[in-house]
Amino acid sequence: MEHATNGLTRDVKTRRLAVGDSVEELTALLHRSYADHAAADRVFFASYQSVRDTAERVGKGECWLAFRGAELVGSVTVAAAYAVPETYPAPAGAGAFWQLAVDPLYRAKGLGQQLLTLAEQRLAALGSAEVVIDTSAQAVDLIGWYRRHGYVPVGTWRWDVTNYASVVLLKDLVHGRYVQ
Repeated sequence: MEHATNGLTRDVKTRRLAVGDSVEELTALLHRSYADHAAADRVFFASYQSVRDTAERVGKGECWLAFRGAELVGSVTVAAAYAVPETYPAPAGAGAFWQLAVDPLYRAKGLGQQLLTLAEQRLAALGSAEVVIDTSAQAVDLIGWYRRHGYVPVGTWRWDVTNYASVVLLKDLVHGRYVQ
């Protein structure tokens, strides 16, 4: 299954991670994509994870890559249902995505929206009625972006691999959003 994106990134194509794709290149993309968060003292795991960590994380779901020609410019990994710690504030069976990354040179061109849409479509196809994500409570712009796309805060969480508290956000994939 291959998707073509729209807008200013119409020459970007997405496909699933395949044997032979470089996990090193993906890790470098994640580091670039999350570097501005780290510079703002929000140390997202993707800003420093090792190649081994990347391989482990993509192995827990479907990893989708976005390419412009041969250049890797984005990624997202999805899983339905997402295994979370017992007290994590999300419904059992919700799908999730992580490592949503856009190369800084491709920001504000619609690629993040395309990857978000792809993640939601894949999760729905895999049987998830809801999707849960979390991000730094300090990443106000990012939280606003997710809220504009139908996500609502449902709680907080603190991962041991970050230096911040996370806001947990949920979206109903059947109806498009939750009403608070």
